[in-house]
Amino acid sequence: MAESNAPSEDAAVPRTKAAVFFRRLASFVVLWSLVVGALFSPNKLFSGCCFLTMILGLAGVGLLEFYRMVELRGLACFKRLGIFGGLLLMACTFLYLSGVFGQQNLPAKANDFETGFLILFVLGLCVRQFISKQTTTGLVAISTTLLGLMYVPWLLNFVQKINFFPRADGKFYLIYFIALTKFSDTGAYVVGSLIGRHKLIPRVSPGKTWEGVLGALAASLLASLGFYAFVGDRLTGMNWLHATVLGLLLGGAAVVGDLIESLFKREAGIKDSGKYIPGIGGVLDLLDSLLFNAPIMYLYLRHILTH
Repeated sequence: MAESNAPSEDAAVPRTKAAVFFRRLASFVVLWSLVVGALFSPNKLFSGCCFLTMILGLAGVGLLEFYRMVELRGLACFKRLGIFGGLLLMACTFLYLSGVFGQQNLPAKANDFETGFLILFVLGLCVRQFISKQTTTGLVAISTTLLGLMYVPWLLNFVQKINFFPRADGKFYLIYFIALTKFSDTGAYVVGSLIGRHKLIPRVSPGKTWEGVLGALAASLLASLGFYAFVGDRLTGMNWLHATVLGLLLGGAAVVGDLIESLFKREAGIKDSGKYIPGIGGVLDLLDSLLFNAPIMYLYLRHILTH
């Protein structure tokens, strides 16, 4: 059969930065619509089912992408056990926090529950290695599998802890911290693309610049102050000082979270963790900056805003 001279899809002309930005924006709007619909639906059963489905989907696909990077790196892992454990952790936490096992008014109880789960998971990994035919990869397999669980579902679990926080309206704080994080991502991308000249850490992420970091901080700060100005009465304990601190803190942490995932992808030799979300990439590309901001938001909410 004669070869076709038509350019393949993979050989297409690369999209401009403006085209990439608008693809990201479209995905951002669709995803935000799903999040807001799931959180604020008047039907609690529908809202709960949507939230659980969304959080399980993100955790499951995120773990698949993480363990894929581990395998591309040539390292051993217990992928199936890691994914099963991650989904079980997310589901059990949802049932625990949503009141299925009784109303939970003390945040520390949720942490104790999670700690017990992690202890059992580590024991399960060791038992899994006992029956493995490989006798020289146990330490690596246990370490990489546990890292996947800690990096994706354990960090993502703080989203649930914020949503069901008993001493504040967690849904508004959840929207607040996601908004700040994504404004930080957008500010970094726009400013870095327009005026970025000084590279941040080229060996980890060649495209990130110090100008982009400043754009991330500025966008996150403006989003925080704007959010407080419009719905500050729904944010328990919030004031202008806290809004300023959180704007800068979450904006900076979002950049670090993005760099951490870039480090993993660089070692695995891939550009994106997946190709599921137009303009963004994979689920980990969507979650990277959120994963470390979620525990920061939760701890600030618990120990400072509602202390």
